[in-house]
Amino acid sequence: MKALLRSLLAATLMLAYGLAQAFGLDELSRQLGEPPVVKGPFIQEKHLRALPQPLVSKGQFVLARDHGLLWLLQTPLKQDYRLDAKGISRRDPQGWQTLPNKSAGAEQNRLFFAVLQGDSSGLQRDFELSLQGDAQHWQLRLTPRSMLLKQVFKQIDIDGGQFVERIQMLETQGDSTVLRLPSSSSASQLSDTERRDFAE
Repeated sequence: MKALLRSLLAATLMLAYGLAQAFGLDELSRQLGEPPVVKGPFIQEKHLRALPQPLVSKGQFVLARDHGLLWLLQTPLKQDYRLDAKGISRRDPQGWQTLPNKSAGAEQNRLFFAVLQGDSSGLQRDFELSLQGDAQHWQLRLTPRSMLLKQVFKQIDIDGGQFVERIQMLETQGDSTVLRLPSSSSASQLSDTERRDFAE
């Protein structure tokens, strides 16, 4: 009887281990890249060593698989950004204006885009990836590969389930950024306004 119980326990552990191992980077990429549109609110906290309180900004984002990312900052100031195949643009009274591609903000936005899309192949070029958990609760750690990125980031931790829920970027100088996406949802298509924002 004990031998049977041990065998059953071993089989159960092996099955559980197999199921846990079945959720890898490819599965995570498919899960995050599946919805045509993901949107929701964001809260970003920038923790600077020189300030006692974090700098908090809030807004809405729209991630469209075939178009790009809209990053619509609402507080403390209103500012719209768009990230697509052509680069990063900021909206002003004359319309969308392309930003220089070499800025630190541009690199951070590109990174957010890759993470939200589940672009693990893109991330693997620049980072060592370590994934734990399952489809409902996973944690992904990004450790920089290149000397250039190592000068900026110590590590990046991403938590999520169906969608990305939290991104924490730890910088080498001691500052950090925490981005929370508390209630993302998927949609089958863009709204008319969102479609115009990507088309302009």
